[in-house]
Amino acid sequence: MRVGCCAYSYRQYLGNYRDPKDPKPGTMTLESFMQRCSDMDLDGVELTAYYFASTDDAYLNRLKALACKLGLHISGAAVGNNFCQADPAERAKQVADVKKWTDVAYKLGAPCLRVFAGPAPQGRTDEECMGWVVECLKACADHAAPKGVILALENHGGITTRAEQVLSLIKSVGSEWVRVNLDTGNYRTDPYREIAQTVPYAAMAHVKTETRTPDGKKEPLDYAKIIETLKSVDYRGYLDIEYEAAEDPMTAVPKFAKELLRMTGRP
Repeated sequence: MRVGCCAYSYRQYLGNYRDPKDPKPGTMTLESFMQRCSDMDLDGVELTAYYFASTDDAYLNRLKALACKLGLHISGAAVGNNFCQADPAERAKQVADVKKWTDVAYKLGAPCLRVFAGPAPQGRTDEECMGWVVECLKACADHAAPKGVILALENHGGITTRAEQVLSLIKSVGSEWVRVNLDTGNYRTDPYREIAQTVPYAAMAHVKTETRTPDGKKEPLDYAKIIETLKSVDYRGYLDIEYEAAEDPMTAVPKFAKELLRMTGRP
């Protein structure tokens, strides 16, 4: 297993270029984020769509060259889509956006693009929404396959709250180019059982320091247990840190990274 970090971990410093109301840069750039990850001796980075100053080829090539210089893999890109739109035209816009970011991932040399399903809108059932999401994922997979980019569907609430829902979507799409981004902190009811159910379908993983119980209580995650579960199915992909706890990521992420590197066998 390799250890990386999601740009989202430093969201309060990176600004948000995709905020429809107030797009703005932050005090950190993707370049300085990548340097920080290299300084932590991490293996890779996941670059989230919100923090790209541009998607022009020249900018993407600079990021790709910097990753090479720093000895980092770009383990994946990530887009914040929502396929659970009741309006077919809105769903089509979401599909177009995922296809755009699939192209970005391809240009960066990233093997995966993290995608979401979304929450059911008011008055619509989960079953109806699952049909929409399967249709959208199939269309996106047709675009991603020739580029060699895996779409990694995250368990991210909404109609992907439970492992059974996630696996139903993956199996219904039936494409080797649509797999799972296993987020260890997003299963709330029976997290270790659901992580074990999901791992065989995971292309990548987001690792958080804590989860929440159904009543909202924060609980630390047992990474000795989680890593053993990953090893049991010979998972060799990335553990990308997605830090969301209260401590400043400037101090918290390096500590968590050091722990994960130790637990995965790095000196």
